Amino acid sequence: MSTERKDFLRRIVEEDLKSGKYSEVVTRFPPEPNGYPHIGHAKAITINFGIARDFGGRCHLRMDDTNPTTEDPVYVEAIKDAVRWLRFQWDGPVRYTSDYFQRLYEYAVELIKMGKAYVDSLSEEEIREYRGTVTTPGKRSVYAQRSVEENLDLFERMRKGEFAEGEHVLRAKIDMASPNMKMRDPLLYRIRHARHYRTGDKWAVYPMYDFAHCLSDYIEGVTHSFCTLEFENNRELYDWILETLKVSPPRPHQYEFARLNLSYTVMSKRKLLELVEKGVVNGWDDPRMPTIAGYRRRGYTPESILAFCDQIGIAKANSLVDVAQLEFCIRDDLNKKVPRVMCVLDPLKVTIDNYDEEESQELEAPYYPHDVPKEGSRKLPFSREIYIDRKDFSENPPKGYYRLTPDQPVRLRYAYIIRCKEVIRDEKGEVAEIVAEYYPDSKSGSDTSGIKVKSAIHWVEANSARRVELRLYDRLFKTEEPKGIEDINPDSLKIVKDALIEPAVIAEKPDERFQFEREGYFYADPVDYSDDAPVFNRIVTLKDSWAKKQKTTKSKPHPKPKTEKKPAQKMQRPSDEAASMGEEEKKLFDYYTRKLGLRSEMASTLARDDVLSSFFKEVLKHHNEPENIAKLVINEVARELKNSQDGRIGFTPAQIAELAEMIESGLISNKIAKQVFEEMAKSEENPRAIVEKRGLVQIADPEILLPIIDEVIASNPGNVKKYKEGNERLFGFFVGQVLKATEGKANPKVVNDLVSSRLEK
Repeated sequence: MSTERKDFLRRIVEEDLKSGKYSEVVTRFPPEPNGYPHIGHAKAITINFGIARDFGGRCHLRMDDTNPTTEDPVYVEAIKDAVRWLRFQWDGPVRYTSDYFQRLYEYAVELIKMGKAYVDSLSEEEIREYRGTVTTPGKRSVYAQRSVEENLDLFERMRKGEFAEGEHVLRAKIDMASPNMKMRDPLLYRIRHARHYRTGDKWAVYPMYDFAHCLSDYIEGVTHSFCTLEFENNRELYDWILETLKVSPPRPHQYEFARLNLSYTVMSKRKLLELVEKGVVNGWDDPRMPTIAGYRRRGYTPESILAFCDQIGIAKANSLVDVAQLEFCIRDDLNKKVPRVMCVLDPLKVTIDNYDEEESQELEAPYYPHDVPKEGSRKLPFSREIYIDRKDFSENPPKGYYRLTPDQPVRLRYAYIIRCKEVIRDEKGEVAEIVAEYYPDSKSGSDTSGIKVKSAIHWVEANSARRVELRLYDRLFKTEEPKGIEDINPDSLKIVKDALIEPAVIAEKPDERFQFEREGYFYADPVDYSDDAPVFNRIVTLKDSWAKKQKTTKSKPHPKPKTEKKPAQKMQRPSDEAASMGEEEKKLFDYYTRKLGLRSEMASTLARDDVLSSFFKEVLKHHNEPENIAKLVINEVARELKNSQDGRIGFTPAQIAELAEMIESGLISNKIAKQVFEEMAKSEENPRAIVEKRGLVQIADPEILLPIIDEVIASNPGNVKKYKEGNERLFGFFVGQVLKATEGKANPKVVNDLVSSRLEK
């Protein structure tokens, strides 16, 4: 990987090794064991362990256990499990800050002897008051005048437990007028009369994070201490402690990176603990929790978490990452590897009255119907009685409904075509059973019936199907930036008790993941699953349903980049578009506009062209996002078909669906998608393989984009002046120049936000 492609932390490490500052890279992951690690810790884990791995160095796992009132061995084990599950291994034994309590105490004594630390007896409120504000200097405590001997005596008695909590603290003597509030005589030790889970009652004083952190790094020989941005102001104190104590080099250095902020998620351990303690969730490993244990129990894979951390990158500026990107990563990972099976969530009995009561058969069904190179199949029992999903039958179907109706036959997936003969109702008048007939010569794969159907529905055989409990998980919070419990999504968990699943699923290993066709990806719950009472967790839906739920007409902060105006064209109203169509074309047009929400000109193009319309429908079977798919089919696919001599094209509907999904997820831009499509049409390669091979992933890292934006702004001072004088149309010019400089790879939304922040300076 070239230096230009490395993130800023790796560039720092590389330069330090080249200059000889360090002969070996040593990093550390130092969580406090006061809760289960969450997805933000996953990012820190990948940074610390990943950088050590990339440079042939070592990474330590160290528990920052300096607060005995909140820490627990259970959390220690959860942290260790998370690191191992993410496929990393720490160097040597697990380390603990408590291992260094004696040495840290001795360093504190040394500072007292140097006159650089003192025992303060102000109350907590007085210390806060004396610290001053960001605009006014602080005032040093009168107790700072104590002699070295008195401070040593008091500190030793604090250690022995002779004083009450809060009666005294140990503070560094630095600068009460420092503009950095962290340097205004910060606390180094406080009294805690609590039993420590490792050291017992040996200590009554415990070091503060800032004091213990830098010295623990030094004791362990850490070279690069990576922290999140909230510790940026702490770096000055980190360096002061090491320099004042004159510890011998090489010394560690602290570097900060942006923490992970994820939409619809809280990362505060305090808030996560509140969710657990108030029973809002069922423990730290509840599959709705953003903890690594929660994601693991829900069915996420280590590969999906690592891919997500790799995609979001390492930046210097905080930003909010859309949780849809994480969901894309798990879909992308599972789509490549999990078998497809059938499960009926809301069973409706179907009796096939022309099928022999004594007869049954086993049908062959592939596990990977859309992935030819993959092998694997199972036997599907088929008999007179089956169950279909209630949503797959309608007595009064809306337009565009292609499943079973009293007048419309349908195919049972991998089986036969059936038609409804009679509807049987219960005492309440609800549909209780369907009496149907099947066409013996319509067997899937050898159909000679000549009957045309427009869709296939999933089903299970009545006698062999297993009853299972499905837990349908959704986002825990209903707002993009939740504050706490008040923003809980009441629909974050729905339990389906009486779903029916084909028997092959239960025969597989309990830790197997599956795609339940049309329903989502599911995982056997590792805690509650049993052969007698199978329980499956929905990992994620097949597509992002929240995008549609949350669509609003929000006002945009900046005008869109304007393009050169084209001659105005009179747009036809839907009724005008349909006026000159045939009956079948009108039906299609109506379906495309009313049911799929396509614009009239798009719907008209598709409805009038049988080949395009057919291709469009095939793509929708793989990824149901009509508008983006329609754009690709009308603009790109149509051109290739027109230029083809024999009607052959070098791509499949599944590949077009994958290309559309990559655009929607933000992985590539529309401009890059055109390049990918052109190469795909020539080489017949998978679009994802093209993107990975050519490094076309969209750039969203502010660290990479800001220098480009600054250069564009610096090169156009005249336009900057005009923009600030009120010519807002020039905003699009700056965005366009950045997109041009990145060859269309820059994420437009991120560019818009960054350009705005730069122009407002």
